[in-house]
Amino acid sequence: MIGLYIKSIEIESLWRGTRHIFWNLRPGVNVLSGINGVGKSTILRRTIRRLTQSREAIERNITLGGVRLTFEPEEADSVRYDVIRSTDRPLVSADIASKVADAHISTELDWELYQLQRRFLDFQVNQSNRIVNLFTQGVPDAQQKAAEIAQEKAHFQDLVDELFSPTGKVIDRTANELFFHQLGERITPYMLSSGEKQILIILLTVLVQNREPYVLLMDEPEISLHIEWQQKLLDLIVDLNPNAQIIITTHSPAVIMNGWMDRVTDVEDIIVKDKPN
Repeated sequence: MIGLYIKSIEIESLWRGTRHIFWNLRPGVNVLSGINGVGKSTILRRTIRRLTQSREAIERNITLGGVRLTFEPEEADSVRYDVIRSTDRPLVSADIASKVADAHISTELDWELYQLQRRFLDFQVNQSNRIVNLFTQGVPDAQQKAAEIAQEKAHFQDLVDELFSPTGKVIDRTANELFFHQLGERITPYMLSSGEKQILIILLTVLVQNREPYVLLMDEPEISLHIEWQQKLLDLIVDLNPNAQIIITTHSPAVIMNGWMDRVTDVEDIIVKDKPN
């Protein structure tokens, strides 16, 4: 059964029999902090491995890396989720390179954007179907609700245009795929800077979930983002989808400056000597 969000993360041993972890999570924003090497990324990676575990293994009570997750509702055994990675290394997989024809797709962020372009097209088809269903099913206030659905895409475009305004980039709103105009030139997302690609990946990933409950896991996503975008990051995500549970590791104080300090958990505070009952 698919749950709404993760209630707790338990890791029997973070490093070879030491550091038992138990972290109670909020349904909204959860920020994990701590000094370098304390285990933030390890906790996130092991959580992601558990989420990718097969249903058969879950039913047999096999846990990967000693990780146990509880969900809301309690009878759920998984959640819908996405993972945001922040590195922009060159593509080294020949298999991936063979799947794309665009010569501009040369880094891992480019590949993420390429896949998100497909999801963005699916999102728009889904939007159209939702609007058609409102009228064919005779839903009360169908006109107003249709306008609200259409506004989801427009709002995303407005947010991106505002973020990119210092460099004069605006989304081409006549195209179904994402393209930009800058100084009279039409450019692809793969021609953006690493920071622009990163913020676009995050916001697109949130948008295509159609404001439905799901979990967004991010390991230091601020690496490529300048300070103003770091400060806006959590607000932008919650704005696009208030039903998303966010689990993020970060080194940057800027990420929590806009009223998110009470959502911070230090790794040292979730280390327990004895396993919880």
